[in-house]
Amino acid sequence: MTLSPDLLPAIAALPVLVPLLAAAATLVFGRRPRLQAMITLTALSMVLVISGLLLYLADRDGTTAVQVGGWPTPIGITLVVDRLSAAMLLVSAFVLLVVSIYGAGQNISDGDQHQPTSIYRPTYLILTAGVSTAFLAGDLFNLFVGFEILLVASFVLLTVGATEERIRTGIAYVMVSMVSSLIFLIGIALTYAATGTLNLAQLAVRLEETPSGVRTACYAVLLVAFGIKAAVFPLSSWLPDSYPTAPAPVTAVFAGLLTKVGVYAIIRTHTLWFPDGAFDDILLVCGLATMLIGVLGAIAQTDIRRLLSFTLISHIGYMVFGIGLATTAGLTGTVFYVAHHILVQTALFLAVGLIERQAGSVSLRRIGGLATASPLLGVLFLLPALNLGGIPPFSGFIGKVALLEAGAADGSALALALVAGSVITSLLTLYAVARVWSKAFWRPREEAPEGHLTAANLPTLVEDSTDVRYEDRTEPGRMPVLMVLATVGLVGAGLALTVFAGPVLGIAERAAGDLNDPSVYIDSVLGPEPR
Repeated sequence: MTLSPDLLPAIAALPVLVPLLAAAATLVFGRRPRLQAMITLTALSMVLVISGLLLYLADRDGTTAVQVGGWPTPIGITLVVDRLSAAMLLVSAFVLLVVSIYGAGQNISDGDQHQPTSIYRPTYLILTAGVSTAFLAGDLFNLFVGFEILLVASFVLLTVGATEERIRTGIAYVMVSMVSSLIFLIGIALTYAATGTLNLAQLAVRLEETPSGVRTACYAVLLVAFGIKAAVFPLSSWLPDSYPTAPAPVTAVFAGLLTKVGVYAIIRTHTLWFPDGAFDDILLVCGLATMLIGVLGAIAQTDIRRLLSFTLISHIGYMVFGIGLATTAGLTGTVFYVAHHILVQTALFLAVGLIERQAGSVSLRRIGGLATASPLLGVLFLLPALNLGGIPPFSGFIGKVALLEAGAADGSALALALVAGSVITSLLTLYAVARVWSKAFWRPREEAPEGHLTAANLPTLVEDSTDVRYEDRTEPGRMPVLMVLATVGLVGAGLALTVFAGPVLGIAERAAGDLNDPSVYIDSVLGPEPR
């Protein structure tokens, strides 16, 4: 059966509407957690199917703009579905669904008294709607709205349980996010004052007619805001202290998705407004610094979550590398690497959540012997860890090779420095994860400096544990089936990206081709007539 091209406009808004309606429904059934879980999983499954349809239609028919309410551009809200936005929606929807299953397994295992589901699930769905809004937004204001929706939801999720540590790090996260949002608003005001519009496509046309200094100032302000959200150095110091304190499902979603929304905003605005290469060198320098500073921070950590948070920062540098090259090959590598990193980084944080349940800690000073205690857990950590390190033939290796080839083809001194920095970062990443493997999995627990200590209780959304001796722990080594299956599914998705790298790279290349030709986006939104 052939799908009609008219189907895409009809379903384009559903990735936003479905989770919002489901969030309202879960609030109504706040005292029935099992029903809440069914509504959440059903809604996220629908978003996944819709996102897959959007990607199929966008790849077949090209970019489509939808005017919400039938208002003409640029008066109304414009949703734009192209290969990049649809691909980001699909990967995000899959990750959000899998992590929700993981959280449901934790809820069933630990009991409702430790899981504030009446708050958690509606907030999680609102976060989903915010992510979808950001990817579909065709104007700066609604991009800001998408950011704010997901940020407000993230404030709640980050501090769920209200422990002292979570509140402390949550306050820091809120302050950084508020500063970022304020800078974003200033950028919106400057841009509107200079051009009289906030529609991304119309901005691409009108910015060409503004003085170069004004154009540069507008984008520089927005780039700072997006750089904070994407954790690009030197705007990344907030991240390692914010993510590791949250519950495992929350940390996994934050690490996998939230920074990528910032990366998406950089890709979209940079390719639309500066096809002439302005800011490319700045992005390349920031990309190199992000890679090296992040990975050096990672190898200094003894807490696995903090270590992975630093590797998260480091690998944002690879994505900025491809954006800064501003070539089809570079953007192809970036689009592929974003998809790879969302899957792999989320899988690693889910695996670390299982490590904490198995060993009672994620500190390398306390744990050991996990390869013997749980060989399955060893596999679930090792595969995405090797993938993150770029070992062939995994998708991490494929994505890095695509970026290295693009950098070598560019041939400039700065691009070649990025090539060298990418190789060094990859080797140091491999060292960091190998260090985790050797201490957490191979080394006997008795040889760990604090191996006799562990958390008294299994980690829950409402954290209330204290330290006890390992042999006095109540329930050591319990890993709920749903949590394991969700982690297996995400690790499998990372391996599937390796197996189907050819078709995925094909979509990434076509998306990059569209990005490198802004007229594709502009004509889809404004029409081909002279403007």
